[in-house]
Amino acid sequence: MKSQLTTEKDGCYLMLHRVTKKNDINHDKWIGVGGHFEEHESPEDCLKREVKEETGLTIDSFRFRGIVTFISDDDPAEYMHLFTTDSFHGDIIDCDEGKLEWYPIDKIDELELWEGDKIFFRLLRENAPFFSLKLVYKKGKLIEAVLNGNKLTNES
Repeated sequence: MKSQLTTEKDGCYLMLHRVTKKNDINHDKWIGVGGHFEEHESPEDCLKREVKEETGLTIDSFRFRGIVTFISDDDPAEYMHLFTTDSFHGDIIDCDEGKLEWYPIDKIDELELWEGDKIFFRLLRENAPFFSLKLVYKKGKLIEAVLNGNKLTNES
């Protein structure tokens, strides 16, 4: 399991361009900040620790926005707890996983994102109520998206 945070300031999200790590499934992709749980961590514990480690920022408050289930080929399912915040303090540090950059929310889809990430970023922009999103990938291509138990089509 992992937690991810979308940090907002002045109409922008803080995004991480994954360009540093070798053999990274996210190499060259833009993602939110976050990571995997450590032993005995709650989603909120993981969120606070990962954000501090990756960005140097301390979260003052946050909003739990949804759960995303990733299914990819024959790998075990991965579950992501998705949070947003606009309340934080501190100075951004260099991240050893890539380059951090504030990017305009209305232009997020222009970045090199996973197809499924575009769906949950849209839901965040639309201020959707708490949601459950299942994303199914085969060989890196999104083949199915299910929102709150209902299969999404290209139009939804």
